[in-house]
Amino acid sequence: MSNTMKNLFFLFLFSLVAMSVRAQSFTGEKTDWHGFDRYDFVMSETTFQIKPIKATQREGAGVAGPEKGMRRCIVVVPKQAAEGNPWSWRGCYWDHQPQAEIELLKRGFHIVYITTDPDQTWEVWYNFLVNEHGLFPKPAFIGMSRGGANSFTWGTEHPDKVLAICADNPGLSQKSLMGMDKLARQDVPILNICGSIDPILNNTYAIQGVYQGNGGRMSVLIKDGTAHHPHSLQDPNIIADFVEQAYKEKPAEKPAFLPDKYKKSNFYSTDPIYSYAEYDKLWITSWGPYFTGNYNKYMFSLEGVEGLVTVIAPEKPAAGNPWIFRCDQPDGNSAVDLGLLARGFHIVVAPIAYNADGPLFDQWSIAYNYLVSKGFAAHPVVAGRGGATGEVYAWAIENPDKIAGIYGENPILRSSLAKIQPLDNLKPLAEAKVPILHACGSLDPNLKTQTGEAKKRYAGKMTVIIDAGRGHYPITPENPKKLVELIEKMIK
Repeated sequence: MSNTMKNLFFLFLFSLVAMSVRAQSFTGEKTDWHGFDRYDFVMSETTFQIKPIKATQREGAGVAGPEKGMRRCIVVVPKQAAEGNPWSWRGCYWDHQPQAEIELLKRGFHIVYITTDPDQTWEVWYNFLVNEHGLFPKPAFIGMSRGGANSFTWGTEHPDKVLAICADNPGLSQKSLMGMDKLARQDVPILNICGSIDPILNNTYAIQGVYQGNGGRMSVLIKDGTAHHPHSLQDPNIIADFVEQAYKEKPAEKPAFLPDKYKKSNFYSTDPIYSYAEYDKLWITSWGPYFTGNYNKYMFSLEGVEGLVTVIAPEKPAAGNPWIFRCDQPDGNSAVDLGLLARGFHIVVAPIAYNADGPLFDQWSIAYNYLVSKGFAAHPVVAGRGGATGEVYAWAIENPDKIAGIYGENPILRSSLAKIQPLDNLKPLAEAKVPILHACGSLDPNLKTQTGEAKKRYAGKMTVIIDAGRGHYPITPENPKKLVELIEKMIK
């Protein structure tokens, strides 16, 4: 290609880019907002007409209250918009602790605002930005106090139009709390940043209970010793990274083991991490998927099975597709399950019938056969905590040739529907040379009658790890890493 042709080609590309930029541009007199172009508008609350205006010098970086019957609207434009024109919507208190928005502008995000609480004007403003100016259909929200309440109000009423929510010491309405399941179904990530002595901290705990219970991704950062103010963090990257990650995130591909109909949610650690934030000069406690990672959780039905099969998938399955076949649902404190997921194990929760006193083992076998037909290893490790351990023992005794081993945490070896209780029927396991691993607290009241008795009676290999001074609770063993390694050896 000649230099002339090259120049014409690049001129053509430049023209396309310039046309694209003009298509996204905003009209009106711009002012400066922390080194970026700011455009101001007013909207009539009755006609919803939007007109450009110029912010006054007196307003500075802030915004004055609108005239009666009007709303003030603001757009701040990045110097170079990121692909797709992402944006962040400030829910209230324009220009208060704006460091996260300034950082997002540097990363190509637009920043927008409207006074003040969500109503039809918010919908008009959203349509103006998305339909007329080409901004991304899902904005992220950064809301402080009342702004947090506004973010949740809009989000629960428009769950398909939200990218992510960062709420700082947020207010909350009962209606929004009851609508959190809608955001969870859209898999909207939430980050709440709160002071440990904030008088409305319980709002965050209420949201977490509902959101996590509905399978939603919620992370929490608690600033030790701070109250309702100061808001935000001096290090803006924590918030900006959260928003940018949500924007760049790609939908998970459907795993091959899933049937046509299934429900997807999330599984993650809720164990707190205590660390010092050097930039902010304070200690913080954080937990949730933004800080510890997240795993996709799937629930589905199978023909001939009452109840749902649950599969928690690792980011990358280990060679041979090893898996754990559990009786009980793991939770955010299930350190061994989380460690196994990190090593590439699938965690499978067997179906529990709604209309029976316990598991129906023929239906467990249907689930087992289905997963093996989909490429899962032929010999899983069966596992349970407390009384659930007895149920996996009972299934293993009926199917000793199908398992690689048994793992129990503070186990009680009782089965609801087994004809012979597991403690009295260990011979099939020993004959199949099934290894058994128990993790127990030295103060667990069932240690002697359950694990101790099994140790006496079992003729096969049985390993018992005892944590001194731990009772039945906490269930979580003190050294989950060691237990993960012992479980891995069962399948090799």
